[in-house]
Amino acid sequence: MKHLLLLLCLLLAYLPMQAQKLYPELKAYCQKIEKEFDLISTERKENLQQISAYLKEKIAGNEEASLVFICTHNSRRSQFAQVWANIAATYYKFDLAKIQAFSGGTEATACNPRTVACLQRTGVQIEKINQISAPVTVADNPRYEVRIGKKATPFYLFSKKYDDNQNPSKNFCAVLVCSQADGACPAVAGAGKRIYHGYGDPKYADKTATENQVYDETCQLIAREILYVFYGAKKI
Repeated sequence: MKHLLLLLCLLLAYLPMQAQKLYPELKAYCQKIEKEFDLISTERKENLQQISAYLKEKIAGNEEASLVFICTHNSRRSQFAQVWANIAATYYKFDLAKIQAFSGGTEATACNPRTVACLQRTGVQIEKINQISAPVTVADNPRYEVRIGKKATPFYLFSKKYDDNQNPSKNFCAVLVCSQADGACPAVAGAGKRIYHGYGDPKYADKTATENQVYDETCQLIAREILYVFYGAKKI
């Protein structure tokens, strides 16, 4: 009987780890990106370490840590950052009940389909939810279901303001990822910490021959730096 109970305990301990596994293609992408940390400049690393420090502080205090990535339209860069923060937390085996990532804009538009297609090229599985299964979806701002692993809990992408009621309202770390949003939000209501860490907008390449390349490069840059954040937070 004791052996049976021990086996049951081991199985219960093992199952959560299984639930956090990434899709193989996505895991391989992370392993590749992880080898590129040396490409991050010293100045940007110092800035990213502020986000790592926020996560470390929350983990040490056994508190929930919420990251809210903010750009102007919540269409490209902030969506990339939210997805990669969820992936990084899974890749480095953080307690996903304690660390969550969100995104928002200074205004709501729509998650750009180029953003979705780019993430799919890395191994993320994304599917637009139809009107019947998701009544809140509207034609000009569709909602996408995102899966990063076979047993991982899905999350959702759609454009919203950063103070949307589906985002945390207090004690979160606001990460401004575009200069326009940084200027528009000198103070982010409810944020316990505010950090500006900007990226160039891939929008300039829309409908050009280099569109996919520019989006892929932006996605890779954001992935690399977000993974660096979580790698740093893991080294407690």
